[in-house]
Amino acid sequence: MGTSALCDGRVVVVTGAGRGLGRAHALAFAAEGARVVVNDLGVGLDGTPDPDSPAAQVVAEIRAAGGEAVAHGGDIATGAGAASLVTTALEAYGRLDTLVNNAGYLRDRMLVNLDEDDWDAVLRVHLKGHFLPLKHAAAHWRAESKAGRTPTARIINTSSGAGLLGSVGQGNYSAAKAGIVGLTLVAAAELSRYGVQVNAIAPAARTRMTEHTFAETMTAPDSGFDTMAPENVSPLVVWLGSAASAGVTGRVFETEGGRITVMEGWRAGPSADKGARWGAGEAGEAVLKLLAEAEVPGAVYGS
Repeated sequence: MGTSALCDGRVVVVTGAGRGLGRAHALAFAAEGARVVVNDLGVGLDGTPDPDSPAAQVVAEIRAAGGEAVAHGGDIATGAGAASLVTTALEAYGRLDTLVNNAGYLRDRMLVNLDEDDWDAVLRVHLKGHFLPLKHAAAHWRAESKAGRTPTARIINTSSGAGLLGSVGQGNYSAAKAGIVGLTLVAAAELSRYGVQVNAIAPAARTRMTEHTFAETMTAPDSGFDTMAPENVSPLVVWLGSAASAGVTGRVFETEGGRITVMEGWRAGPSADKGARWGAGEAGEAVLKLLAEAEVPGAVYGS
C-alpha cells in the first residue's frame, strides 16, 4: 500500500481499532505494509453495546486500499478474549510481531461522586485490557524465543497525560493510565530477553473520548494543519512497532500534533539523611527545606 513499507511482512494487532486513535493506527500500519488484526468490541463511549461493527468497517477500508486485515470482536479484558486475539493473528497470518494496546473508554466523575462500578469498569478496560493481551502475546514470543526463533517483537501501550500529571474529574482514568506506565516499565525489563520491546505513548488527539476537550479543530498558523487529528499520533506508533526502533524500550513518549516529547518520570530529587530516626517536627522541617530545593510538579489537568 505504501512506498517506504516500514512494516513489510509484520503482523500487527491493534485493540480498540474501530475508531479514533486505534483506527488511525491500523490504517497507518497497513499503509506501511503490515497485515493488521483490527480489534474492537463495538461499544459506545461508556462501554455499552454499539449496534454497528466498526472493526469490520476498518478492515474494509484497509482491504479497499490494497492491504490485508482481519477483524476481532472479542473482549480483550477477559482471558479468553485476549488469548483469541493472539490466536486470530496466528491463524490468519502465521505470526505476530506487534501489539498496540489502545482500547478504552471514560466514565468521568469527581471522586466523591465516582461509583465503585465506574471505577472498576475503567480500570478493567484500560489496565486489565492492557495486561491480558500483553501477557498472551508475551507468552507466545517467549515460546518462540525458547524455540530458537527470537522475535523482533514490539508492544506499544497507551497512557495519557492524565496518568502522568493527573486530571480533575478523572480519578479512575488517571489511576489506570498511571498503572499502564508501571506495567510498561516492568514488561520492558522482563521481556527484553525474549526479543520484545515495550514502550508507551501519552497522546493528545481529538477522538470520541476527548471530543469535548478538543471540540474545536486546532490548526497551526497559516498551514491548515489540524494539530488534534488522531492521524498525527500514528507515525510514532508505527515506528515504535517496527524493526527500525531497535534499542528503544521502557520509554514514554508524549505526542500531540507535530510534537514528540520524551517524558522523564519519577527520579530522586533533593534528599536528606540524618543517619538516625527523625522526630516528627524535625522531619517536617527537613521536608520543607527539601521542597524549597525541588522542582515544582506540573499542574494537574483541570486544576
